[in-house]
Amino acid sequence: MAKRDYYDVLGVEKGASEAELKSAYRKQAKEFHPDRNKDNPKAEDQFKEVNEAYDALKDPQKRAAYDQFGHAAFEQGGMGGGNPFAGARGGNGDFGSAFADVFDDLFGGFGGQRGGGRQRGGGQMRGADLRYNLTISLEDAYSGKQASIKVPTAIACDSCNGTGAAEGAQPENCGTCAGMGKVRAQQGFFTVERTCPTCQGRGQVIKSPCGSCSGSGRTRKERSLNVQIPKGVEDGNRIRLPGEGEAGLMGGPPGDLYIFVDIEPHAIFQREGPDLYCRIPVPMALAALGGPIEAPTIDGGRARVSIPSGTQSGKQFRLRGKGMPVLRQNREGDLYIEVGVETPVALTKRQKELLEEFQTIAGTEKNSPENETFFKTVKDFWGRMTS
Repeated sequence: MAKRDYYDVLGVEKGASEAELKSAYRKQAKEFHPDRNKDNPKAEDQFKEVNEAYDALKDPQKRAAYDQFGHAAFEQGGMGGGNPFAGARGGNGDFGSAFADVFDDLFGGFGGQRGGGRQRGGGQMRGADLRYNLTISLEDAYSGKQASIKVPTAIACDSCNGTGAAEGAQPENCGTCAGMGKVRAQQGFFTVERTCPTCQGRGQVIKSPCGSCSGSGRTRKERSLNVQIPKGVEDGNRIRLPGEGEAGLMGGPPGDLYIFVDIEPHAIFQREGPDLYCRIPVPMALAALGGPIEAPTIDGGRARVSIPSGTQSGKQFRLRGKGMPVLRQNREGDLYIEVGVETPVALTKRQKELLEEFQTIAGTEKNSPENETFFKTVKDFWGRMTS
């Protein structure tokens, strides 16, 4: 069967740029990777076809030959052949580095790293980042606070100053990986890099480990820290404390500590960004006649709100600047007071008599416009349905 055009295989135009070729290749390689298509027997052949096409087109000389002669340019040994793995096995191409990008997309670790720390020179590894969940009140988020927290973490060993070696000893290059921290293994037509099992990716081994930390360069300890919570912090915000994470291996730099803020639900206020909402129950008579009410504010104060006569349930009144501070800005949100008209309960005999008298009088007046409008609409609806 004739080979498909390489540009068609990758889904690009003939004049596609190098970046467009690489982007198309990564997309196709991920789509047809055998590990993602275990139920598709054709996936491996499609994956090979994509790699073969990209190997030919990513190299300017090969691409020029292909554009002029087509597949014939690679037949009978021309231009290094159509072997998509020539670069990985010492040919002219750099398939190994190109495929590494795709491999990272498929199997890469959190944050672009494979493992908890970054390998550094001399076998050092950066310490892992830590997460601490801190619960605070809405009042604390309003005013800001300094919180004292205790974080269990790994710190540099005092006995060996974090090197992991006993006094007078020095780490040595690992004989298994020659100090690289990784070893290569052949799996089918792939060459896969793995963390060295002897040195655990450090590139060095310690023949005489420190007795206090067993060669890790770290010991466990609970640390006390003071954290400044800024005004206006919101639920889910993250505060980064550089260098307050775990100590690095073999003298490597420490990681960071991330404080994730969780704000407790409030009994009075609900928060939406910088704005606060407060629902205040108002007696039916006050809502009908109008009058003042007192509303609480998040700073512990009181605000006077005048309720006009005829106020309906759900009506909101806005108090400017009475909400939450905006994080790292010199302004505040607003406080919205929502009226909830409360129907009286446990009426006395006299109260019932007065309400019955009011109901009789109100029957001849237009005191309930929403009620009249609603039932007029209902009456029209019933009329349409019966006809």
